[in-house]
Amino acid sequence: MIRRLAILLALVALPAVAQDQAAVHGGPVRALAVAPEGGALASAGFDQSVIFWDLAAGRARAVVRWHAGAVNALTPLPGGGVASGGEDGRIAVWGADPRGGAPLRVLEGHEGPVASLAWRDGVLASAAWDGTVRLWPEAGAPRVLAGQQGNVNAVAFRADGVPVSAGFDGTVRAWGADGTSEVLAAFGLPQNALAPLPDGGLAVAGVDGAVRLVARNGEVRDLLAGSRPVVALAANADGTLLAAASLGGSIAILRLPEGRLLHTLDGPGTPVWSAAFATDGRTLWTGGADRRVRRWDAVAGRAIGPVGEAAEAAPRAGLDAQGARVFRACSACHALTAEAGNMAGPHLAGLFGRRMGSVAGYAYSERLARGDIVWTRETVADLFTRGPDVVTPGTKMPVQRLENAEDMAALLRFLEQATR
Repeated sequence: MIRRLAILLALVALPAVAQDQAAVHGGPVRALAVAPEGGALASAGFDQSVIFWDLAAGRARAVVRWHAGAVNALTPLPGGGVASGGEDGRIAVWGADPRGGAPLRVLEGHEGPVASLAWRDGVLASAAWDGTVRLWPEAGAPRVLAGQQGNVNAVAFRADGVPVSAGFDGTVRAWGADGTSEVLAAFGLPQNALAPLPDGGLAVAGVDGAVRLVARNGEVRDLLAGSRPVVALAANADGTLLAAASLGGSIAILRLPEGRLLHTLDGPGTPVWSAAFATDGRTLWTGGADRRVRRWDAVAGRAIGPVGEAAEAAPRAGLDAQGARVFRACSACHALTAEAGNMAGPHLAGLFGRRMGSVAGYAYSERLARGDIVWTRETVADLFTRGPDVVTPGTKMPVQRLENAEDMAALLRFLEQATR
C-alpha cells in the first residue's frame, strides 16, 4: 500500500518460521494471491508473514516469515507457488509447499520497498519505490525499466503481454522491448492500483478515489468517483467484474464492460488493502486493517463462509469504553499484554514509564531503537498530536493523528488502565 498516502508500511524483522496452525495476521493484510490452477490462496501482511491457506479446513497450512519488513505484494506462480515482495526491497519465490521456511529463489536489486508484482510467460515483473520496474527472467539478470517519476506503486502485464505500470507521478505507462515507456494516460495525482482486462484495457485507481478504464489506445473512461483513496483493484478472469477496495473500508463491485455499480460491500469499517477473485469468477477475497481475510459473493453482494462479520468483543470490565473504541485502530498492530506477544508492532504491556525501543524480541526501526523517549501521558499525546512521522522521523510506524481532544483523553485513560 505512495509515500504521501502515509498509512503505510511497517515493520519488524523476525526469524523465518513455517508451521501448520490456525492463524490470523498480526497486522493489516496487504496482499492476496489466488492460484489459477485449483484456487489456492495466499495472503501477506504488515506483520512480515505470508500465510498459505487450506481453504477446505478454513485454516493456515503454512505460515512463513522471511522478509525483514512488511510484505506488500504477492503474485501467483505456476504450480501453486507465489512470489512475495517486501519493504526490505527483496523478492522471494516460494513453491507450493513452503513449510521448509526458505524461498526457492531470492531476487535482489531494488533500492526501495517492493510495492507490486506480476507474472507472465516465465517473467516476473516488480514495481518499487525506488522509481523502477524490473523484469526478472527465470534465469539471468533483470531488465531495469526507469523513467517513472517517484514511487512506482503498481505493475501488471496487459493482455498482449506488454508490461504496464502506474505510480506517484500519476501516469500509466506501457514499456517497450527497448526499455522506453509510452505514457498511456496521465491523471496528475498518484495512482495506486492496476488490473489488466481481457480486452487489452486496464483498470486504474488512485488517491482521488476514482476508478477509470484505460484502453490500449489511451482512451480514458471514468467508472467510479469515490471520496477515499482506492488502493487495490481486482478483475475476475473473464473481465466481467471489477472490485475496487478503498481506505474507507468498502469495496465497490462494478459490472464490466458497462461499468455499472452492482454493489458496495461494507466490511468492518477499517481500510481494505487487498482484493483477489477466486477461480469461480464470483467469489472475492479481501484483506485489510482488521487482520482478517474475508470472503464475499461479489454477484450477490454479501459476505459468505467463516469469514463473515465477526461479533466485536466487548472491552474488559473497568476499561474506558470510548478509549477502547479509539484504540481499535491500533489493535491491528499492538497487543495490550506481554502474554499476547509482539504483533506488527511491539506489545504495550507496561507502556507508561517504558523507554521507547525497549521491548525484548522486537526489531525496531533505527529511529525507535535510540530509546531517547520515555512513554508518558504527555509523550504519547505528543506522538498522536504531531504524528509519528514528525515526533520520530524515519519511523516505520503508520501515520496516525488524533485531533479530537475527547478521543485523545479517552485513549490515554484506556492505555493507562489496559497496559498496567
